[in-house]
This record gives sequence, C-alpha cells and structure tokens, in this order.
Amino acid sequence: MTGVVELFWTLMKIIIGSLLVGIGINGFFVPHHFLDGGMIGIGLIAHYWFDVAPGLTIIILSIPLFGIAFFINRNLFYNSIHGMWLSSLMIDVLGGLKWLVDIPPMFSAFIGGTFVGVGIGLMLRANAATGGSDLLAQLVGKKTGWNVGKLIFVFDAIVLTIGWPIIGLEALLYSLLAVSTVGFFTTILTHDSSNDGFSFH
Repeated sequence: MTGVVELFWTLMKIIIGSLLVGIGINGFFVPHHFLDGGMIGIGLIAHYWFDVAPGLTIIILSIPLFGIAFFINRNLFYNSIHGMWLSSLMIDVLGGLKWLVDIPPMFSAFIGGTFVGVGIGLMLRANAATGGSDLLAQLVGKKTGWNVGKLIFVFDAIVLTIGWPIIGLEALLYSLLAVSTVGFFTTILTHDSSNDGFSFH
C-alpha cells in the first residue's frame, strides 16, 4: 500500500509541476518574448522565430537524447520521459494563456519564473526532467563527475546567447531575471533531496 501512495504523490508532483510550468511559460514568458534556459528555451526560440509549438519542438529535439539515455542509463530514461512529454503537452495546451495576462515585464519575469521554478522543482523531486538538456546534463555528469547544476547553468547561458538576436536586449535582460528566479525556486525545492545537483534549470 505504501508503494501505491508513493506512486500517487510522485504522479501528482509531475502533473502539478507540469501545469505550473505551462502557466508560467504561456501566461508570463511568451507575452513578452522572454526565454527560459535549456530545452524549454530552445522551444521558445523556435516559437518566436518560426511560430511553431514550443512543446512539440521540445519533444522532437529531445528524442535523440532520450534514445541515448535508453541505452546508457535505463533508469534515468524512465524517470525522465514522462516529465518531458507531460510538461511539453501542458506548454502547448495552455498556449491560449498568452492572450489573457497583461502585466509589466519585470513582474511578469518574476511571477513567471516563480511558476516555472516551483513547477520544475516539484518535477525534479519526483525524479522527472522537463527536457533533453536536463537529461544531457545528467548523462554527462554521471560519466565525468562534473556538477549537474553547473552543466545546466552553462546550457542555459548558451540558449540565452543564441536567443539574444531574436528577442532583443531588453527581453534578454528580463529573461535573465526570469531564469534566475527559476533557478532560485528550483534550488529551494531540491536542496534537501537526492536531486541537489539541479541547482539551476
């Protein structure tokens, strides 16, 4: 019975976390063309540049990395894939929220970052990742012994640098605030768990 209860709470963390990520991205990031780090950030770049669904982009680009994880670390694959597809689904399903929220950029960056950070933190506590960049960081970290949180931070910086010409300097500065907020709340929720390597998203 204990295993059933534990499974229930794990699923609830993933579902609620994915919902919060979807709300944060669509309600607060997309209206101002903010970026997040990692694979979500790449999905947003594709959305702003080509007007494609960010969640679908995340899934497609994550497939090769999940294929690698399937053969290298089967447990990591199973723990991560459900979080990736559910969070990506929520990001696309809740796309209509971008027309409903209209608050100043600075507040939007902070509130959106809070939603996304808490959402990702809940998912990481359930051993679920939101996309391929987190998974890549775990794979590299396990092979090399490098800190996973620092690897994710580097990936985030690369994504923001790539997105800079697309969103402009002002949106980039607000995106830095948003990503910092995401990292702050993710750290709070994971610092006492076995996933403490995820200090940044």
